Amino acid sequence: MLSQELINNVILAALSTGGDFAEVFVENTYANSIKMLDGKVEDGISGRDFGVGIRIFQNLRSVYVYTNNIEPNNLIRVAKEAASALQGNPTVHDLVLNRVTVENNHPIQLYPKDVSKVRKVELMSLAHNVVSNYDSLISQVEIGLADTEQHILIANSEGLFVEDQRVRTRLMIQAVASKGNEKQSGFYGPGRHAGFEIWDQLDVEHYAREAARTAVTMIHADHAPSGKMPVVIDNEFGGVIFHEACGHGLEATSVAKGTSVFTGKLGQKIASDLVSAVDDGTIPNAWGSLNIDDEGNPTQRNVLIENGILKSYMIDKLNGRRMNMAATGNARRQSYR
Repeated sequence: MLSQELINNVILAALSTGGDFAEVFVENTYANSIKMLDGKVEDGISGRDFGVGIRIFQNLRSVYVYTNNIEPNNLIRVAKEAASALQGNPTVHDLVLNRVTVENNHPIQLYPKDVSKVRKVELMSLAHNVVSNYDSLISQVEIGLADTEQHILIANSEGLFVEDQRVRTRLMIQAVASKGNEKQSGFYGPGRHAGFEIWDQLDVEHYAREAARTAVTMIHADHAPSGKMPVVIDNEFGGVIFHEACGHGLEATSVAKGTSVFTGKLGQKIASDLVSAVDDGTIPNAWGSLNIDDEGNPTQRNVLIENGILKSYMIDKLNGRRMNMAATGNARRQSYR
């Protein structure tokens, strides 16, 4: 993507005014999506996102810049402009980058880019037909198919130089059931950190039936009773509910600033004995799993809550400095920007 020599020079330029840590993040992502409405392809979109982000730390201060112009002179200029936000003398005069080989826990058998659009549409049509034929109350079916192939390179002033690729594919099935003036929907969106081969392994017809069943069931459903009652959280959307209610509070971005209810409570009981929570980025081919996080750290299994006791947080490099704790391998970037 970029030569090791160029990245070395960019990092040194970033450290030219007293920064104590600098990092280069390079991203090259190809994305494709197809939308089908009621059996007809509405649109197909393909795009590429390519660029470089440069980050500098000076103690607890942080500067970030990005560009999609990878000409060497421009990258050096951008790095120096970022460094100009800091004041001091350079502390690093030489740098040796050591290439790290990543163990791939997510092997790809069939890259989506090698699959014809005809085959992709056939998969979508299969899901559409199952939903539309499920019940006469089904009034609309929307199918989406998306895939991304992301290549990243991360290097920093600690000597790290590592590359990785992430390939994801996802099928989105939405069914709408209508009865009189009432409409209800059902959704299923299976996806994996895997190639197109996953659709030969997963039961697409099952997912389509589940989306349709949900919509039709909701049309016939009574209003839910009010009041206090036991709740069972499943391992699918229930995980999203848990994340929104509790997971954000376990992220170092809020813990380090003291804005989380869990700040300063390590080792304390914060939940029922029945509650344990794990952030695991190592599950093969799982949607949220990675070989390395977006700071170049290997992902790992982090026990956050164990039998109601707060055990750890999800920690990135900068907030780890603020908390005097090590990074836990779950740093994420939306993109290089």
